[in-house]
Amino acid sequence: MTEIWPAAVAAAEMVESGMVVGLGTGRAASMFVRALAERIKAGLQIRGVPTSKRTEELAHKLGVPLVPLDEIDGVDIDFDGADEVSPDLDLIKGHGGALVRERVVASFSSRFVILVGSEKLVTELGTRVAVPVEVVPFGVPVARRELESIGRAVRLRCEGEIPYRTDNGNAILEVTFGSIGDPAELDRRIDRVPGVVDNGLFVGMADLVLVQSDSGVERLERGKP
Repeated sequence: MTEIWPAAVAAAEMVESGMVVGLGTGRAASMFVRALAERIKAGLQIRGVPTSKRTEELAHKLGVPLVPLDEIDGVDIDFDGADEVSPDLDLIKGHGGALVRERVVASFSSRFVILVGSEKLVTELGTRVAVPVEVVPFGVPVARRELESIGRAVRLRCEGEIPYRTDNGNAILEVTFGSIGDPAELDRRIDRVPGVVDNGLFVGMADLVLVQSDSGVERLERGKP
């Protein structure tokens, strides 16, 4: 039986009939989609917007109705996971390879909710994971040199010996920075690199983080201590 966190169940209970719901990518987001599917079976009526082909396939399998972006005026609430969460609720995302589509849906949403395990909470971003940077394939050599000048190490994501490709057909460079003191400034510096499409720093975007731990579900809200 597939594990579903209480945090994913709590997230699904936030959804109301008639909503357009963003469906994130990754383990936590998949648990949310499964919890949401159970509510749909019980009569909840929603339309979902998937952030990856993988999530789209899961939604179809579970009977979650989907809608394309060009048929809606906005997303009511978006649920996704994260690789790191800072005390300010800034995020590193994208280790599931869907960072561009995740940002598009999140930016189109009235509320952005993150689900994570307690191990994802950090004092500063960059202390656990690298920052994924999506780059057009032609620009990888140039972007790699530029990113090496501002980071500690850069690695091309591969599947075996073959370079990984996102749903958009792009490459991902994993850039290690160490502790990131100013995520907003680093975000701007990365995005100025030629060939870069987007990066995994999601600064000032999350409204609520649901943290799953052995002791239960903790709610962290932007602007509240």
